[in-house]
Amino acid sequence: MYRTLPYLGLFAATVLLQVFLFDNLSISVYLNPLIYIAFIALLPLDAQPATLLGSGLLLGITMDCAMGAAGINTIATLPVAFFRPTLAAMICGRENVREGGIPSPERLGPRKFFAYLFSLTLIHHTIFFLFEALSWDLLFHTILRIVLSTIVSVAFCWIIARIFTAKLPVRV
Repeated sequence: MYRTLPYLGLFAATVLLQVFLFDNLSISVYLNPLIYIAFIALLPLDAQPATLLGSGLLLGITMDCAMGAAGINTIATLPVAFFRPTLAAMICGRENVREGGIPSPERLGPRKFFAYLFSLTLIHHTIFFLFEALSWDLLFHTILRIVLSTIVSVAFCWIIARIFTAKLPVRV
């Protein structure tokens, strides 16, 4: 990875924001923004699969330790890291993935970047909240939590992406 120090800062920022800010917000039982997924979403498009899976594993374990969870963050983060290259190629185009660079609204365009971010967040939140509920009894409530939390998380991840990629040229 050619930008190790900024990505270490992004990792620390997303983890600290999640643990100290978003986990302590008591807006509603249906709104649970999980913004640490922005770290996986903002890794370079041409990142190697082993790097993605290692980053996803490290992020999941860190969040599990920080949140006192028993592996639920790791279970939800690893499929996102696994499916990210395929989703990026489908949504952003194979030529953008081959060229590499950091995914951003300026580089991919707002619509493609939103679709990319939304799909990654939806996969993560679906797995996370289904494992959190572990029951089909409250399926409607679980689906409502998935949808509302995904919308809020995507909005915050968009803001994080804008801040992280603000000083970057379009094709970096």
